[in-house]
Amino acid sequence: MPIVKIEMGKATRELKKELIEKLTDTLSQTTNMPKQSFTIIINEESADNFGIGGVQLSEMKKSH
Repeated sequence: MPIVKIEMGKATRELKKELIEKLTDTLSQTTNMPKQSFTIIINEESADNFGIGGVQLSEMKKSH
């Protein structure tokens, strides 16, 4: 049973639903495996939890 994990910022319920449906469809078509074989996990992360070049992503967003 393949598991696909997505790390992303906050998303609406509708966007997550669309991601799950489209990813599952694409994976199923590409691998010729049934859709029921796939598990999609979406982890929503806060911009406070990421740093690039020593700067918190939430702080980078404030300066732009």
